[in-house]
Formats: sequence, C-alpha cells, structure tokens
Amino acid sequence: MYELLQAILANSEEKDALQQLIFALDGSGKRYFLRNEILQAFSQYCHQSQKPTYFYYSSSIGKLIQYTHEMILAEGSTWLVVRPKIASQEVWRLTSELSQFDFMSPQALLDVSDRLVNADEPNILEIDLSSFYEASPSISDPRNIGQGLAFLNRYLCSQMVTDPHYWFELLYLALSKLQYDGIPLLIGKSIPSGIHLARQIHHAIKFLSEQHPEEPYAKFRVDLQELGFEPGWGNTAHRVLETLTLLEKLIDSPQPALLEAFVARVPAVFRVVLVSVHGWVAQEDVMGRDETLGQVIYVLEQARSLENKLREEITLAGLDMLGIKPHVIILTRLIPNCEGTYCNLRLEKVKDTENAWILRVPFGEFNPEITNNWISKSEIWPYLETFALDAETELLVQFSGKPNLIIGNYSDGNLVAFLLARRLQVTHCHIAHSLEKPKYLFSNLYWQDFETQYHFSLQFTADLITMNAADFIITSSYQEIVGTPDSLGQYESYKFFTMPHLYHVVDGIDLFSPKFNMVPPGVDERVFFPHSQIEDRNPQLTKQVQNLLFHQQDSQIFGDLEQPYKQPIFAVAPITSIKNMTGLAECFGQSQELQAHCNLIILTSKLNLDEATNPEEAREIQKLHDIINRYHLHGHIRWLGMRLLSRELGEAYRVVADYRGIYVHFALFEAFGRSILEAMISGLPTFATKFGGSLEIIDDRSDRFYINPTDFPGTAKRILAFLEQCDTHPEYWQEISTWVSQRIHQKYNWQLHTNQLLSLTKMYSFWNLVSPEKCEARVRYMESLFHLIYKPRAEKLLNGQ
Repeated sequence: MYELLQAILANSEEKDALQQLIFALDGSGKRYFLRNEILQAFSQYCHQSQKPTYFYYSSSIGKLIQYTHEMILAEGSTWLVVRPKIASQEVWRLTSELSQFDFMSPQALLDVSDRLVNADEPNILEIDLSSFYEASPSISDPRNIGQGLAFLNRYLCSQMVTDPHYWFELLYLALSKLQYDGIPLLIGKSIPSGIHLARQIHHAIKFLSEQHPEEPYAKFRVDLQELGFEPGWGNTAHRVLETLTLLEKLIDSPQPALLEAFVARVPAVFRVVLVSVHGWVAQEDVMGRDETLGQVIYVLEQARSLENKLREEITLAGLDMLGIKPHVIILTRLIPNCEGTYCNLRLEKVKDTENAWILRVPFGEFNPEITNNWISKSEIWPYLETFALDAETELLVQFSGKPNLIIGNYSDGNLVAFLLARRLQVTHCHIAHSLEKPKYLFSNLYWQDFETQYHFSLQFTADLITMNAADFIITSSYQEIVGTPDSLGQYESYKFFTMPHLYHVVDGIDLFSPKFNMVPPGVDERVFFPHSQIEDRNPQLTKQVQNLLFHQQDSQIFGDLEQPYKQPIFAVAPITSIKNMTGLAECFGQSQELQAHCNLIILTSKLNLDEATNPEEAREIQKLHDIINRYHLHGHIRWLGMRLLSRELGEAYRVVADYRGIYVHFALFEAFGRSILEAMISGLPTFATKFGGSLEIIDDRSDRFYINPTDFPGTAKRILAFLEQCDTHPEYWQEISTWVSQRIHQKYNWQLHTNQLLSLTKMYSFWNLVSPEKCEARVRYMESLFHLIYKPRAEKLLNGQ
C-alpha cells in the first residue's frame, strides 16, 4: 500500500484526481464515508472529467479507491481504511495538501472517529485481544480461513513428527481421561503410559487378527481388558481391529487423514446442549416467531441429526451394551403466557427422536408482567445470567451428569453457553447465524442513538465475549468470517471499532485463528425434496397447496391472478426491511416484460397492518400495499400472509417447480439463506442476492443467478434472460433444476454437518487439553468484560435506566 500511495502522489494527474475527489466528498457536508459512497463519487469524477475507462479500474488511484472501505475527513487530514486483501485492513492518513502520508494505528483512527461525534476521551478503555492469540498456531493463507479442523490436523501431525514421544504421551493422556459416568473408556489403569500403550496395541492387534471379523465385542471384552483396553474401540472384532490399526499407523506415521479418521471414532460425546434462549421454541405450527423462525428450525433439525449420529457412534463403538445412550437437550426459556402453544411445558420430546428434548427454564421473575411473556431479542439481556444459573441446575438433573458439548445460537444463546461452559468446564461451540453489528450502518459509532431500541452496547459486548471465549466457531460460509474482496465479513467487522464513551476495540478477534470452521447446515430432506420425486409426494397435499397458491380466497390472501398458469416467481421471507419483499414487488412492478411472463407469489407471515408487532413491520406492510397499488399489480400478484406448516411449505416449493417457476431471494443482505436451500433442493432455479452467504450456496461461476437487490432493471434483465433461454431451449429449465437440487443434496446436508461438528468437538477438546494456559488466560479476560461492562449495563436495563 505504501508503494501505491507513493505512486499516486508522484503522479500529478492522479494526485489531482484524488484531491478533486476529496473536495467533492467534503462538499457533501458529511465527514464519514463508506465504500459505496466513495466508489460512486469517484465514478462521477471520472465521468465528468472524461477519464478513460482504465483510469477508474487500473490506475493507481483507481486501485486505491477499490481497496478503500472507509474514509474520514477530519482535522485537516484524510483518513483511509484500506483493505488490499481479504482479512487485512490498514489505516493511512493523508495531509490536507497531499504532501505526506502516514501508516496509522487503529487506536488513532478510533480516536478521530470519536471526535466526529464529540466524544473525545483520551483514557477510554481499550480492548485488545491480540496477545492471547500470538503464541497460538495461526493460519497464514486467507484462502484457508474457516478450515480450522484441517489446519489443526496438519499442525498436530507435524508436531508429532517433530517430537513424537511428547505428543504421543499427550494423546495417551487425552484417551486415558475418557469415561462415561465413572465407567472408563478405551484405556484402563493397567496401561500407565504412552509407551506401554504402543506395546499393548501390538498385542491387541495380534489377538484380534485371530478372531472372526464379525465376532461381537461382548465375546472378547474380557480378553481386551486383560490387555488394558476398556470398551469403546468397536462393536465387532473387525471394527476394534480397524480402530487400533488406525492408532498404530498414526503413531508410526502421523498423517492428517489418519488423525481425522481416528478422532472420528473416539467415543467422547454423549450429551449435548443446544442453547436457543429467546426463540418461542416449539414444534410444528409454533416454530418460532419471525425474528427467530430460522433459528428454531435449525436447532430442531440439528438436534435430530445429532441424536441419530450419536446413537450410531455409540453402537459402532460397542457402548450400547453398557446401556449408554445419547442425550440431546435444546435449552430455551419457559414462557408462562404461551398463547396456546407448548412453550409453557417444561419438557417436550423432539419428534422423530428417542432421547432429544426441549427443556424450558423460566426467567427469574424480576417483573412477572414482563418475564411471563415473550420478550424480544433486543430486551432479553438482563435475564440471561440468572437463566444460565437456573439452567445449570436443571441440566445436571436432566442429564444426571455434565454435558460434553454446549452449542450457543445467536448472541444471547452464546452468552448463556459461555456462562454454562465456564462453570461446567465443557467445550463451547459458538454459532452466530447472523451478527447484528454489520446490518446497521454506523451502529457502533452512534450506538447511543440506537440504545433505547436495540441495546447494542450489550449485544456487541456479548458478541466480543462469546466469540473469543468459545472453543470453536461454526459459520455457514466463508464470507460470514471475512466477507468478499468488496465487503467486510461479519466477524471481520469486530476486528476494530469504537463505542464512544464506552470502549475502543483495538483488536477484537483473530480472523486467522483455527477456531473458525465452515460447517453449513442442511435441510430436512423428508420435507424438502425434488418436485420430480413423485413417489414421495401426497397428491391430496399437492392439490391443497396448489389451490392455496393460485386460487383460494382467504382473509390472509391478497390478489387474484388473471392468468394463474403463467410461470410463477416465488419468494418466502419475513416482512422486514432487510428481507426486502417490497424491493422485489417494486422490481416486478417496474418491469412490464416480467409481468407479461410471470406471476409474483410471495409468502410472508403477515398481511395486514393490525398484525404488525413493531414499527418496522408496519412500515413494510404498508409499503408493500402501496407498491401493489402504484404499479397496478392486481391480477399479477398473490400475497399470502400466513405461516405454513413445514410439509405445506415443502410442497409449495414443489408446486411452483411443477409450473416451471423460479425462486427469488431479494434480501439486501443475507448471512446464509435457509429458504435458498429449501427452494434449490426442491428443484427451483434460484436467483439470490449477491450480498452475503448466498454467493457460496449458489456457486454461480457464470454469474447468471446472482442479483443486486438495489438494481431493479438489472435484476429484471437477468431473470428475463433465463426465462427466454428456457423458452428457446425447453430442456434448459430442467437442467438447472436438476443441478441446483443435486448441489444442495451433496453439499448442504445434516449428515455432513453433524459428522464435522462432532469431529470438531473432539479435536478442540483435545487441543484445550494440550494448551490449556492459552485458553484460560483469554477466557479470564472475557470474564472481566462480562463483570465490568456487560453485567452493570444489563442491570441498568433491568432497572429501567
């Protein structure tokens, strides 16, 4: 970056261009500019100055502007936050006459940012976590960020080659600690060391090679115990032999593939807690409210998959003969005023499982008028600490012991998971799904303006605590961590930022830490499956859903289609500004060609203003009605404002596919996009926002199905191009339909997710064992932030201050 800035200032044309750009931005009266504003201003300058095309894209100043994500004009200087490559931000300051440029620290940028809002505090608290990661192994190539498990496998194998005796003794120590309710697993007390273990493995392999491969473990259990091996190696002679052979090969020749295969077989996880605190968690027609629906579906499906996989692992390890069973609990809050649902039921079995349960614990009754009812996620913060303490007691009773893994969901669920994991000394997995900070522009700089409504001081502090305290982090996509070349990742936005009058985050997260792992979720393929899978479809349900989508009259359905058999454009989303249903309707309304080709069918949970639960919903509902009237979309649009059961929703996707329709996800930003998975696996060609995780789901190498939700003409043109190609080549729609369905089935499925999740749990539990001092220091720091910042602010909110 130094060379690039030097080249600009040494070139009179480019230096003048930069000066003119700064003058233009300065004339707007603003002082803080984001990337899109900077690019737009530079584009206008190039157009007005009749600069050649190369000047915008490939001149030195063009490259600088492309790299610049923030610009501040303050105190006679121009401050640039540039991002020359993914996960790497630099701060540079240019003097007013552009005679000098200096590399600056994040602290300096945060100070000048504070002064923009009259919040100059030289002694403000600085949060810097860099030292806690310095001594830990770190990923070097940004392309490998999010592949922490693979990195740790390679790292540990290299260490075992370098110092085999030391690392094998650590591996022995980890294996010898395994037990279930006092029952020793894998290694007995008669094997006192790693060296002795290696010798006994050789004897055990010789013994097992003489047994019939299908000989049940129970028949030779005593023989293995005499050699020092306890249950857990396998359920047959062949399985035990395989597992011990893997370990022997790993000792002799450490390789990542061997380590991964062996760790996958280690019986170390039996009891799992999934924390989803605020989500109105129940089943069937009460699966969450709009702000939590995706989370509730996620944890229910994850719980089913985990219980099934753990049961399989226990059986293959030969532990079912000891009466060991998996136990999975979804921990949420009990809501006394449950509005006719089961959310006031303490314990509810998860359907299609043998031993997975929803455990509901009530909030402490600080104010029953509040705590007896559902509480929005922005107001839930004061109740989480006492909830965690009460939940600890309930979990220990329910499990009759401690869990092996606690999974937090969203900011609030992860804070509870952090408190529980810390007290119980249990592995903590952090899943955010979608971090709130990047969704709201300048949410940290102007946090005090948002505080009454959103309480960002609590949320952002909770995020910092939990993402750093967690043993490992699961994300659904790469961009969730570090974004794209054009945009910051959600976690990357926590790297450095200011909360004026509260604190400065100088270094908030190590993006290169191996704790980050991409493990996308799946879909329930019993409910969501290809429309061509006729044998699994219910003709009566198909007819019912078809009538609902195209013909049925109902107070919760708006619009009659003049030509119901035109190709449908289908969209499913809550009625929020981020999900942008109003933008899709306006895009459709502005394109007469789209209206000629298609009908628009949208499914939200609400239709009428009196159903809105907050001002944002009311605005979006009214705006959508206004757009329909303004563009005279009557006869071209169906708006269903109702919650469909899962089986009905699955069939809705398939019915739209029967009509050779398409699915459009028009969100302004989408962290991942569950409905995209559902639509694609159903066989619907899918167009989705290019801002967020959908980029990785669709994997659109030819750039045909990405859309810019702020570019209505461009989106319409892209959809029409696809429809016209389908008209010209009738087989094209089916080719795309088959491709998208197979992509989801092969890459986004719960079996893959659960296999990876359990492997991560085992590996990071081992990692914490071999480097406990590094983790302990970091978590102690997080405890300090909780007690000194989070807790006092939560108490103020509870007291109405």
